[in-house]
Amino acid sequence: MIQILTGNADPSPFRTIVLDVRLPRVILGAAVGAGLAVVGTTLQALVRNPLADPFLLGVSSGASAAAVSVIVLGLGAGMATTVTIPTASFAGAFLALLVVYALAREPGGGFTTTRLILAGVAVSYVLAALTSLILVVSARADHLKEVLYWTLGGLGSARWDMLALPLTVLAVGTALLIALARPLDLLLVGEEGATVLGLDTARFRAGVFVLTSLVTGVLVAHSGAIGFVGLMVPHAARMLVGAAHRVLLPVAALMGAVFLVVADLAARTVAAPQDIPVGVLTALTGGPFFLWLLRRGRAREGAQA
Repeated sequence: MIQILTGNADPSPFRTIVLDVRLPRVILGAAVGAGLAVVGTTLQALVRNPLADPFLLGVSSGASAAAVSVIVLGLGAGMATTVTIPTASFAGAFLALLVVYALAREPGGGFTTTRLILAGVAVSYVLAALTSLILVVSARADHLKEVLYWTLGGLGSARWDMLALPLTVLAVGTALLIALARPLDLLLVGEEGATVLGLDTARFRAGVFVLTSLVTGVLVAHSGAIGFVGLMVPHAARMLVGAAHRVLLPVAALMGAVFLVVADLAARTVAAPQDIPVGVLTALTGGPFFLWLLRRGRAREGAQA
């Protein structure tokens, strides 16, 4: 294995599989897992809700629907994989997040768990229906596989020539969010407390929403909508290192990378030779985790009452 990775081994099918198939997939999986975990951690701080997640808030669905639209409508042919799809995914993610934010925000400001989750689920269903409608109208069977890829989420299309953009966006986005760790910590004390301490919460949220949408859109453009990574990993990281974002964000990124790589390995082997999309596996594990969090939140609300 070491000889293969260092290039000292003779060319062989095994070397091709490791270097050209497996290694790009592992790198993409690590990047997507890290990015979704960082975005999930950030969103949970922005809306002060432990159930916030790119998938549950409709961000991933918005990015996926926009990517599918580009594929089916044939927009930007010839440069779709490098420019059009990531750009459309970013726009879709940002618009979806804006809609959820507007629907969930109460007249006096703030959010409730019920309103936030209902708004996210509603927007996700609308976007899923829109994706299906676009597919039906196109009436082309060759689009079915690509559409399933975006809706289920997978890493099977990873290639060396497609890694530069997600890795760059992940590195820059994570660095910027770590630099914003103190304002994120201020939001944990509440809207009024953060304002008193000098934070312009409205402007800060708007800027970070754009940044998280960009990271999510680019990652979804390369992996499809992989759900619940941004929900589960931040909670595990917070249990290990606490809520201070300067430490929490890098730890969440590392744990997210490891989690998705391991999940993808399990998805490839659990039903071999079938290659199950990793998004299916994360949904099977993340769904019960989400229900547990929701039940725990209701129990706390009942105890406080």
